[in-house]
Amino acid sequence: MDDAGGGSGEERVPWTDPRYQAAVVELLGLLACTELIAFERLASDCTLAPTLGDEAALAAMAAARVRHLTRLRERLTVLGADPDAAMTPYVTVLHDFHVKTAPSDWFESLVKAYVGDGIGTDFYRELAQLVDPDTRELVAEVCEDTGHAEFAVTKVRAGIATDPRLAGRLALWGRRLVGEALSQSQRVAADRDALVALLLGQVGEPGGLDLTELGQLMGRLTATHTDRMTRLGLQP
Repeated sequence: MDDAGGGSGEERVPWTDPRYQAAVVELLGLLACTELIAFERLASDCTLAPTLGDEAALAAMAAARVRHLTRLRERLTVLGADPDAAMTPYVTVLHDFHVKTAPSDWFESLVKAYVGDGIGTDFYRELAQLVDPDTRELVAEVCEDTGHAEFAVTKVRAGIATDPRLAGRLALWGRRLVGEALSQSQRVAADRDALVALLLGQVGEPGGLDLTELGQLMGRLTATHTDRMTRLGLQP
């Protein structure tokens, strides 16, 4: 297989290079840890659900996270990586994020799952454009909506219709979530050299992103966040 050039025309490292494989292991380890902690959070949020139907809906979404986790760990094993070792570097930073953004009630938990998790999902989808087809397909599968989006939008809009004052509080909560999520992303990037190399095109055949493209990526993430807030009936 010949190396394919990126936007700068520089030689790129092929999919089979150990440096690229290390980047994929870091990405899948991050995703696997994200899914595990998301499952734990959804299970905990079940206690905030006002009805049995709401609790059952969250339980089903939590079960989907377990399926994603299983697929990611299986893929890591196929790649010759230890799934536990691949996930461990992300445990502290992800737990810190969830401790700092623990919801105080049902509506905050819905906004967090939709807005907070959505930022991470958007970023993973962007990274998936820089990896091989098999990894890209798996990331896309894991990032599929489990039904939480429509569920959250419906419940939050209904809550605001009942109590319009809720909109202001939840809008502030959404802004706090995006700030914490971006801070978390910076911590992850600073600590994981292989992921940074993948993003900047130092490994992987298609190349990475230059400064202009990185700016465009941030613009897309911001625009999608704004769309989510608007769907919820909240001021971005």
